[in-house]
Amino acid sequence: MVNSAERATAAGRLDALLDGASHLTGLPVLVAAAQPPDWPVVYVNPAFTELTGLTLDDLTDPGPRLRQAGGQQAIDAVRSALTEGRPASVLLQLPRVDGGRLWARSVLTPVPDDDRVITHWIAVMVDVTAEVERDAALSAEVEGARRESAALGLVARVSDLIMDLDDPGGLRDIADLLSASVVRWAAFYLDDGGLYHADGVAPDRPGGRRPVSPGPSGGHPRRFADPCTDPVQRLLDEPGDPALLDLSTAVPGTASGWLAADLRLRMPQELVDGADQVLVLPVPGRHRVLGLLVVVTRPTEEPSLPETRTVLTLTARRVGLAAENVRLYAREHRVAETLQRAMLPEQAEVDGLDVWSYYAPNVVYAQVGGDWYDVVQIQPDVVGVVIGDVVGHDVEAAAAMGQLRSIVRAYAFEVTEPGPVLERVDTLVGGMRIPRSAGLVLTTLTRTRAEDSGCPVWRLAYSRAGHLPALLVRAGEVTSLDGAGGPLIGFGHGPRQTAEVGLEPGDVLVFYTDGLIERRNRSLRDGLAALHQVAAGATAVDAAGIGEELLSRLADGPEDDVAVVVVRVPDLADGAGIAGNVRSRRWQLPGEAASIARARHAVVRTCAAWELGDPSNAELVVSELVANAVLHGWGRVTLRLHDTGEGLRIEVEDSNPVPPVATEGHPGRIGGFGMRIVERLADWGWRPSRAGKVVWARVRPEGPAAS
Repeated sequence: MVNSAERATAAGRLDALLDGASHLTGLPVLVAAAQPPDWPVVYVNPAFTELTGLTLDDLTDPGPRLRQAGGQQAIDAVRSALTEGRPASVLLQLPRVDGGRLWARSVLTPVPDDDRVITHWIAVMVDVTAEVERDAALSAEVEGARRESAALGLVARVSDLIMDLDDPGGLRDIADLLSASVVRWAAFYLDDGGLYHADGVAPDRPGGRRPVSPGPSGGHPRRFADPCTDPVQRLLDEPGDPALLDLSTAVPGTASGWLAADLRLRMPQELVDGADQVLVLPVPGRHRVLGLLVVVTRPTEEPSLPETRTVLTLTARRVGLAAENVRLYAREHRVAETLQRAMLPEQAEVDGLDVWSYYAPNVVYAQVGGDWYDVVQIQPDVVGVVIGDVVGHDVEAAAAMGQLRSIVRAYAFEVTEPGPVLERVDTLVGGMRIPRSAGLVLTTLTRTRAEDSGCPVWRLAYSRAGHLPALLVRAGEVTSLDGAGGPLIGFGHGPRQTAEVGLEPGDVLVFYTDGLIERRNRSLRDGLAALHQVAAGATAVDAAGIGEELLSRLADGPEDDVAVVVVRVPDLADGAGIAGNVRSRRWQLPGEAASIARARHAVVRTCAAWELGDPSNAELVVSELVANAVLHGWGRVTLRLHDTGEGLRIEVEDSNPVPPVATEGHPGRIGGFGMRIVERLADWGWRPSRAGKVVWARVRPEGPAAS
């Protein structure tokens, strides 16, 4: 089939060309005239027509066109070859008569005339449609696998970040990761009775309703809205498919309107100008939607792509589950702490003895472990001191400790001699089947009057049940009170012995648990030797100072619960010289009004020992701080004093994380000026702690006199 007009103008030349092309009868052949830019087709052989279904007349029509694969770079290469008159091999996409297309590898060869002027181009083609489609399918499979692998890697990185979701910036870190990987911008909003932008999950934030003021700064309060006009509220009420939110939404009183307004303020301006919509995904919890994940997708990436959709959905679900776990753990932890505070060791105010106590559970676990102590006034002239250790650190150990503590305390008030008390405890514990073994030391200190002088004299009686012996320090000499030993509590089946020791003024008793001296890199024997050495070399002559020296030298890296009780028999020759080497003190006080007086007394004595001058200002400051902790906090109150070299630093810790506020009094009732008084006499501040908060005050050396 030959165009007759072309044959008329170059019949001889075209006849010779077609005669040469006739030898290629098995391959599709196309001949085009060298007439840019249209390059008209002047001949196709029957093989071409059989392959494509197109005749010469079909190709001269402007409809069907040949397409070249490889993009603009390949097109430019073919044009360059045609212009320069050199052969070229290209991959062409040929039209079919049924509207489909096929791929052909084509070799383009120029045909010159006698004057070496190119008059035609001949294209010999090979059908490679199957190979191209196979390669395309393989490339798509490889690309899909690559995207899936990248998505899985991203989800794994999100999972790593979720492990620290209670960090203040945990949600922000996840949003930043999404922004750097699959979307242009991302942010989290939580719903705690109202929407608010969240950088992290606050463990102590309530999981239900919260009163907020409407507006982008305060959050969006929960309201009933029409789900048809409020897609965001629909997601909050019931988890469903992600929704597109128009940033121009301005419906007052709806979650969608509030969120759109907040996003316009929070998003970078170039995104606000370039993005009309954002994608909103629910962050589901177990029983309700906890919040929203809002993203701005990339212009070249549809949010409906399986990989992007999967990453965003999995991220939202994992964040929701982790956020609920954080808050569930926090709620359970608060309940456990409430129960634990009820079992915290107690120290009674003992007349005639200088008593200091310290208790710290292993910081990895909880406020209360298996160690405990009690200092109780059994009778007007009899003081009981108990220190014990239940195996373990978990809740079961704490429960066993609480049971044993109650049993020992009850029998100690009934029978003051330590041996018979432990016999009764053995009998009762054996019947109760307490699941944890325990050891303890029970001592009683009885005050009598010397016959010759009438001065008070103390006598110590003790019995041990599988516990480390207490220490008696007298004039720099340390004696282990290792008599009256016996098996662990509940394993004794016979009489328990009681040993007695007379005490002299200036004697010091040190009760402790193994957490003070036991370390992985040190044997128990070496730890006991270190304790003896520190106790013998203690320079302070007050119980608190001796206790501080023991802790500073031995409890720097505890691996177990630590309980220490120091009891000192006062000596009239002590005077005020109680400073010692360690110029810091601490006291753990119960959360009761009597602790205020104890704190004042401790400050006055310490200021005199450290020769810090008039203690009036410090006494008033500590009185106000401890009173605030008792009235507005909960749990045990810890008082710490430090000589900074420039004055006295006072620290009071309680379990209420809410900071103190300086007010101008309470309307309609007395009080409310406490922090104003502190502000006048000292520089003060506060910081959060693991238990709650610490309020500190640095008393000014030349502050105004307290009235």
